[in-house]
Amino acid sequence: MKKRWIGAFLAAVMTATAIAGCGGSTAAPAAEKAEETEAVSLAEEESAEEAEEAAAENTQSAEEPVEIQVFIAASLNTVMQEVAAKYNETHPDVSIVFNADSSGKLLTQIEEGYTCDVFFSAAQKQMNALEEDGLIVEGTRANVLNNQVVVIKRKDTESEVTGLADIGKASSLALADGSVPVGKYTRQALMNLGILAETEDPSVYTTQEVSDALGGVEISEQGNVSQVLTAVLEGSCEAGTTYLSDTYGHEDSLDIIETVSYDLTGNVIYPVCQVVNDEADEAETAAAADFVTFITSDEAKAIFDAYLFDTNVE
Repeated sequence: MKKRWIGAFLAAVMTATAIAGCGGSTAAPAAEKAEETEAVSLAEEESAEEAEEAAAENTQSAEEPVEIQVFIAASLNTVMQEVAAKYNETHPDVSIVFNADSSGKLLTQIEEGYTCDVFFSAAQKQMNALEEDGLIVEGTRANVLNNQVVVIKRKDTESEVTGLADIGKASSLALADGSVPVGKYTRQALMNLGILAETEDPSVYTTQEVSDALGGVEISEQGNVSQVLTAVLEGSCEAGTTYLSDTYGHEDSLDIIETVSYDLTGNVIYPVCQVVNDEADEAETAAAADFVTFITSDEAKAIFDAYLFDTNVE
């Protein structure tokens, strides 16, 4: 009986030891599993926080877009709306504010301290002056477009005018003053035709002097190329000189009497540049530089071509 009891006792001890051993091996994986679960939870929390921060940044960006001031020649006003729209397809947070007027007036505004990030001129003269003033960001000036001066009239208006050479036959003319590029190019052509006397800078000819050279024709002086177009379209002037690109969209209302040769006007080059703006922050400066690059891109040139500009410029 005693041997049987001892054997039973030893069996019980061995069984308890085995159970204890099994319990120990199960506890370790359970602890590891708990640590893994905690790590995953922390990672998920960090990921959620990063997502919230990114969403907050995007919301802030959408509410406070970068704004740049772009000064453009009046003849660019229509086409640049489409260029800006195309740019905003990939840069929705950049707000582009245009100031459109004659290149001469825009230059004066920049020199007077108006906030400007990009200048797109209808002539080299104004861009040269800006460069002399040290207001062009180095390496950003580029020639983008060429254009042509045209003599126009309304379709429902009779006129004896056949071109610039006899434009004085009109009862009245809409012409830009000499500070406006189209006015300067018109005077250059009249000078090359022998109607105006030779001078180094044809823009110095006053409107009255042009009228006298054309036989005393009545001239309505206009402040930019768009105003010339409006004067002819409204019928207040029989004829006028504008750019070919400005006739875009008015084909049913206007007749182009003559497309004036580059031999008479010289090339009508449109240069662009980024303007030095000491008040701009880093984001605004970067956006201005990027928009200038886009203006010179093939994507933008396709738009300019559609609006009758010549993009074959070196």
